[in-house]
Amino acid sequence: HVATPAGEILATRVLLHPHVNEQPFTRSLGNVVIPADVDTVVVRAHTLVAGYGPVTVTVPLTQSVQSAQYDVARP
Repeated sequence: HVATPAGEILATRVLLHPHVNEQPFTRSLGNVVIPADVDTVVVRAHTLVAGYGPVTVTVPLTQSVQSAQYDVARP
């Protein structure tokens, strides 16, 4: 899911079936509405078996950035 640093969930991507035999795999989540006063989001994964994973990715939104984990495109 995508959340604010305070923990408010902005968007969630629910997978329709397990991806056990598709490792690693990626999925996208588009059209996430981020309030104007939010300048950073936190992305983390969740599974039905293990719950939330231990790794989060904090994404700054104030400028365009390209990294190995994410891209931020600003107009």
